[in-house]
Amino acid sequence: MAKNRDLLAIGHSAHDYIIRVAEFPKANFSAPITNMKTFNGGAAANVACVGANLGLKTSLVSAVGGDFKKTEYYEHMQNLDIDTKSLIIVPGEATPTAFVLTDDNEDQISYFYWGAAREFAESKVPSAAIKDAEAVHLATGDPDFNWKCSEEAKNEGLLVSFDPGQDLGMYDTKKLKDVIENTTILFGNHHEIERILEALETDLNGLRELGPKIVVKTCGANGSEIYSNEDKIKVDAITREAVDPTGAGDSYRAGFLSRFLNGESLEESAKFASSVSSFIVEQQGCQTNMPSFDDAFERMNGFY
Repeated sequence: MAKNRDLLAIGHSAHDYIIRVAEFPKANFSAPITNMKTFNGGAAANVACVGANLGLKTSLVSAVGGDFKKTEYYEHMQNLDIDTKSLIIVPGEATPTAFVLTDDNEDQISYFYWGAAREFAESKVPSAAIKDAEAVHLATGDPDFNWKCSEEAKNEGLLVSFDPGQDLGMYDTKKLKDVIENTTILFGNHHEIERILEALETDLNGLRELGPKIVVKTCGANGSEIYSNEDKIKVDAITREAVDPTGAGDSYRAGFLSRFLNGESLEESAKFASSVSSFIVEQQGCQTNMPSFDDAFERMNGFY
């Protein structure tokens, strides 16, 4: 079993509508929905929940609707012993909601209603939560709020991981650079890392000189690549029949951090992360099939 380490996840908690379509419609056309279900989601909450199920001691800062504490999702977080005392409760507003459409090619289009998360822009940095943590993970959320949190976390000497995800387009070049300068580990899929390099007009070596000592690039079924002073590490994906890819990236981050924070090597952390994410894709929803530490460790050892 993993030892407890304190990880603070900052960003969205959301209700996810996972929608399957045969193909995406063109503008001014419609397409039939073949399946639709509602699940717990939001990138920061996914990391906190999956991490907690793996044995990490996690806390969460999200902006949620006024009725959130009455929901099954909040009860789920409590059952996982996630520290939620720093949640930003916004009366009269809805908890963020994601509509994630996946076609038969496993390509995705997402729509996201911010709702209560607009409150991030007016919120103070959760200083107490940051001081209590050993590491801070910045997920999708308000760019300025993430930057302010990264500043404080760096000043506290904490490990800062950053995954702008599908909110990357919300960062102007300066804000993106500002956050990256405070980052220890930068996560992104291959599309996002390329977009970051283009935005900052640099290459991987130049990116790492800005701040992150470690860059983790996930490449779907092609595995992941980790760039550090140890040069490039390539780790194969543990491929399973993918029912739904939603949340695979967040669970990879949770798995990676759960091992890295406990002193494991980059390669071992990436192998464990691949194992964790392989469970998530086997069922619909970001948190439906969260593995225990033992389950993920056993599958990792059986594959590599």
